[in-house]
Amino acid sequence: MVRNMVTLLFIGVLAVSCTSSKKKNDGDLGGISSEELNFDPNGSDSGNIAGLSTVNFEYDQATLTSSARAQLATNAEWIRNHPRVTVQVEGHCDSRGSIEYNLALGERRAKAVKSYLVSLGVPADRMTIISFGEEKPVVDGDNESAHGRNRRANFVPIPN
Repeated sequence: MVRNMVTLLFIGVLAVSCTSSKKKNDGDLGGISSEELNFDPNGSDSGNIAGLSTVNFEYDQATLTSSARAQLATNAEWIRNHPRVTVQVEGHCDSRGSIEYNLALGERRAKAVKSYLVSLGVPADRMTIISFGEEKPVVDGDNESAHGRNRRANFVPIPN
């Protein structure tokens, strides 16, 4: 009888420890709690993800500036430190140019960013790219300030 009680107690302790460790692992996504998985759908454009920043481009360009490269080094570290998150790199343009042209330019921008991050050691399969062209401006306006902020690549974390 005592032996059966000890066995049942052992099984109960084992079940509780397995359950609690499973819950801990389910919520552990490379340093991101389950609450943090509710990222702002604007990703880095929101300014609310420490270590993950939007980069901007010059007019009609898909080449990275030295400032963009410095920001991307920080982004690369963030991505490497969060191994259970895929990052969607979104290419954007200002409102000048045709829809087709801006979609292609946004794609070139996203590809340039992804390629540079790969050169910094981020695995290519941890990133996806998409172009929104001029369809998702971060600010409204038809002046150089607004255009400059809309020529960008931003980063949206997606849990694996």
